[in-house]
Amino acid sequence: MKIGVMVQEGPYQHQASDSAWEFVQAALARGHEIVGVFFYTDGVYNVNRFMNPPGERVIGKRWSELGARGIPLVACVTDSTYRGITPEIAVPNVKISGLGNLAEFIQVADRFVTFGD
Repeated sequence: MKIGVMVQEGPYQHQASDSAWEFVQAALARGHEIVGVFFYTDGVYNVNRFMNPPGERVIGKRWSELGARGIPLVACVTDSTYRGITPEIAVPNVKISGLGNLAEFIQVADRFVTFGD
């Protein structure tokens, strides 16, 4: 099954980011294809390379590693701009782009799952 994912909450303040990451891992382990992950609204904070809390999981690094495996990761350009996330601040393997990518993920996915409020 082809699955698209959207993350709408930032890390460390809401369970949505961790739940989305765990969901993607479980889906891949079961042989499903992740067509893309779209970070929207406060979800764009997940791709900030400077969030490295000592003694905690580094969520941006987790997502970047998924991107290195070929899963498209896209942060909404408008939300990124409003929140100060630039390509230089984003973790590797993340593209900052528009809602066209979200529409594409929805179009090609058999199921689309949203994490966050």
